[in-house]
Amino acid sequence: MTTPTRIPLDPMIYLRALGRRPRGEVALALVWGGLTHTAFAAGVLAMILAMWFGMSRSLGPFEGWAAVAANALLLAQFPLVHSALLTPSGQRVLARLAPAHGRTLATTTYALVASAQLLVLFAFWSPSGEVWRQPEGFALWLHGALYGLSWLLLLKASFDAGAEVQSGFLGWSSLLRGAKPLFPDMPEGGLFRITRQPIYVSFALTLWTAPVWTPDQLALALAYTGYCVLGPLHKERRFARLYGARFETYRARVPFWLPMPRRLPDAGRRKTP
Repeated sequence: MTTPTRIPLDPMIYLRALGRRPRGEVALALVWGGLTHTAFAAGVLAMILAMWFGMSRSLGPFEGWAAVAANALLLAQFPLVHSALLTPSGQRVLARLAPAHGRTLATTTYALVASAQLLVLFAFWSPSGEVWRQPEGFALWLHGALYGLSWLLLLKASFDAGAEVQSGFLGWSSLLRGAKPLFPDMPEGGLFRITRQPIYVSFALTLWTAPVWTPDQLALALAYTGYCVLGPLHKERRFARLYGARFETYRARVPFWLPMPRRLPDAGRRKTP
């Protein structure tokens, strides 16, 4: 197994780069990174709060069938754009979205676009106004614990996969240092030891552990659980191209989604006389 490539986290490396790198590139890196991390924090916060209240307290203005149509568009835009930008043509689009150094900033731009999509989805959902279940007392504490645990699992899975890519840090920090972005190695440790898709599994758990349940939360949970199951198929094909036999060995050893125990091979079973 090769050692995962990680970008340096020593702050002094970046502080020294400020005095050596061209000012235009430094300014672009800092501004693009600041925009991305601000949008990332806003999108995640909007997602956590909106699902905590079962999508019942968002800012969308529509009602009735107009709300259904608007919400359907909001649901569709994230998986469609998120997946499309991972294709070769989508990568070319990403390279053109940044004002300069688009290829270096591609991972940062990808995180910026995804964060903006999440912010729009969760902040501007049009609530139905109907609440099916709103727990109180111990039940609320229990649901809150499960919901928090799901988010902690998602955070852990993101770090196992390479937080520098997931957060957009890789692109702008590479530009600031004047280095080519070096992606983490194929993840196999941490939660990736028990499932090949821990980020998608953890995100699905956040959808179903929300304490308040409404028709809106159910629609969100059903739609995005389907995406969490089907979306990684494209990623698996990409990993098969990139890592070849190594990924095939990993795929034979670790289940795709649910961390189910593997059956013992026939040779290892006790034979009956």
